[in-house]
Amino acid sequence: MIAPRVPVSEHRTAHLLRALLALAAPGALLLLGTVACAPRGTSASGPPAAATQTSASCRECHAEIFQAWSGTDHALANRPVDPARDREAFAAHPRATAGGSDFALAWTESGPRLTELRAGEPSVTYTAQFILGAKPLWQPLVAAPGGRWQPTDLAYDVGRREWFNVFGEERRRPGEWGHWTGRGMNWNSMCAPCHMTGYRKNYDPAADRYASTWIEHGVGCIQCHGAMPAAHGDPHASRPSTPPAPFRGDRQRMAETCATCHGRHEPLTENFTPGDRYADHFRLTLPVDAATFYPDGQQRDEDFNWTSVQLSRMGHAGVTCLDCHDPHTTRTILPAADNQLCLQCHAAPGRVLPGGTRAVPIDPSAHSRHQPGSAGNSCIACHMPAKNYMQRAPRHDHGWLSPDPLLTRELGIPNACSSCHADRGLDWTVTKADEWFGSRVRERQRLRARAVAAAQSDAPGAAALLLDTWRREDIPAWRATLLTLLPRTRDAVHGREIAVASLGAADPLERAAAARYFFGAPDAAERLGPLLTDPVRSVRLEAAWALSPTLPAASPARRELDDYLALTLDQPAGRVRRAQDWANRGRLAEAAAELRRATEWDPFSPGIRQSLGLVLAADGNIADAAEQLDRAVALAPDDAPLALQAALAHAEAGQPDAAERLLRAAVERAPALHRAWYNLGLLLAKRGRLAEAAEALRQAERAEPRTADYPHALASVLQRLGDREGARAAAARAASLAAQPDPP
Repeated sequence: MIAPRVPVSEHRTAHLLRALLALAAPGALLLLGTVACAPRGTSASGPPAAATQTSASCRECHAEIFQAWSGTDHALANRPVDPARDREAFAAHPRATAGGSDFALAWTESGPRLTELRAGEPSVTYTAQFILGAKPLWQPLVAAPGGRWQPTDLAYDVGRREWFNVFGEERRRPGEWGHWTGRGMNWNSMCAPCHMTGYRKNYDPAADRYASTWIEHGVGCIQCHGAMPAAHGDPHASRPSTPPAPFRGDRQRMAETCATCHGRHEPLTENFTPGDRYADHFRLTLPVDAATFYPDGQQRDEDFNWTSVQLSRMGHAGVTCLDCHDPHTTRTILPAADNQLCLQCHAAPGRVLPGGTRAVPIDPSAHSRHQPGSAGNSCIACHMPAKNYMQRAPRHDHGWLSPDPLLTRELGIPNACSSCHADRGLDWTVTKADEWFGSRVRERQRLRARAVAAAQSDAPGAAALLLDTWRREDIPAWRATLLTLLPRTRDAVHGREIAVASLGAADPLERAAAARYFFGAPDAAERLGPLLTDPVRSVRLEAAWALSPTLPAASPARRELDDYLALTLDQPAGRVRRAQDWANRGRLAEAAAELRRATEWDPFSPGIRQSLGLVLAADGNIADAAEQLDRAVALAPDDAPLALQAALAHAEAGQPDAAERLLRAAVERAPALHRAWYNLGLLLAKRGRLAEAAEALRQAERAEPRTADYPHALASVLQRLGDREGARAAAARAASLAAQPDPP
């Protein structure tokens, strides 16, 4: 799914536009993980381009480091096919069938050959020229039209020496965005930036073609260190040349260089240079969506590490990647299995961290109450649980959370205790954890998780819970998360004072979240105007997005926003985002054109069809809108609000039978959807079926007793039925509600 659902409203133009624009909260990065890719300094279809500096350039002076790096996952992140490494995988497995994939494999003089076998369709043969990934798995990379490279969904498990499907039994369909031949698995867009050195995508949106270039395969020296001055390493230079900042002491900037590939985010530019500020080039994905992170911030989808570090107490105290990892070998600097790695800080008396905080001294045996050498005695097993991605690639959570069985019971959040003690049952685990550790150590963690979960479901009191948690919070990433969630709640207005204050927060994550709060607000221009010149690009873009309808065409803010929007025009999400901007500016025909292109590229996305339907409706093309919304409903038949939207379009198009069918489907799927009951009642009344109409309107009032429209409409229907007493009572309820402030 590219786009989230939009709010429901029967007020067509203004509300449909607002709903469409709500899709745009910029920041949905679509990643499918480590798929196979190609080299740089070469173009995807031609010989290597001239490049003055490669990792080989560094070898003469840095031979030991070069040797340590050369066999790592970084060095081998993308590489040409190598007979010594790869022949066995193809020659020993003439047929590989896994999940939805079925390939005949062979090793030929021209390299590995893969023939995809599809039932009832002609087979297609590919030659793999490159390999994406190293350990624990790699994928063949094959050429496709338009300068594209695609990694197959068939991957090779290096340890088990067998082929498997990275999507398990998901069985993705040809033509689907996420099928291995689709744009969701396109190497140029989704893989190469983090598997290559000096990569440039070079996408031509008019021709829908790539002319991608790179300096070398894999993650080489200059990808992390940047290009060195010409005199660097020259013993005859008049004065020695040293690497530029930040690689002489600024560990945070070093970590931000790691984060460009070890974080889940949306790119804002494609010209990050080592030492640049991360927030000038990326929008960090925060734990606001239930499908991406668990409510406590624990990894759920393929989230990588940087968000977790930013949310963590340790990250806030100044712990960075280099405190635990050797950047050249990629191994930990001390063994982790016997807790040495963690005890470098947590052995008594506790190391003083860069921010001035002293690490808590911990005796692993006393703390864990498990015997040395056991899983329960391992810091990492308890506080950095691993999860498999791409079926067989385990990654440790980097939030260093405390396992909490109580949150498993309340919110379904996994905990490390139950992974070992599943046989004892959850109640036993909850009791034992509270008996050993009490609730104080996990109090803040629980508060955050409950607030996030409440906001995600818009539970009653969610806004108050978010605000209370925000006031107790000192970690900027969490404060930004809570503030980002606030507009999703029914009482968001109560957070206005906090949002105003956060516009001037020291951390750009908080300023950006505050800008999102004012999207669509009457005073957005007044509040966000100063942020258009904020020193951090991610903040400027949030402000520009909110103010895009009024940005002068030649203004720096408009140009910067347009540059950002152009980055992902090779993906459906990029087309949707461009459409949202056109709609923001009242250019509905242009918005519809972008969305039609997006539906071509992702025909199975109900969200894109829904967006197209809303734009068409806002532009007065009601019949076309109804058709698109019908197709969206067919793709998401359990989505009751979507069925309501389609019903409203059919009603406006003069198609009452279709409207009634969809309204009944909506209330069947979601009996609490009061607007569907209300519109069903109005439709039935218009069709002269007054008794049915009255019952539908009663259902609307039961589901939402605070809205005057429902008893008001019911009074009219009852009057027509001759029930004067009932009509008077309903009218009295409506009058009483109308005299009160509108419900939030």
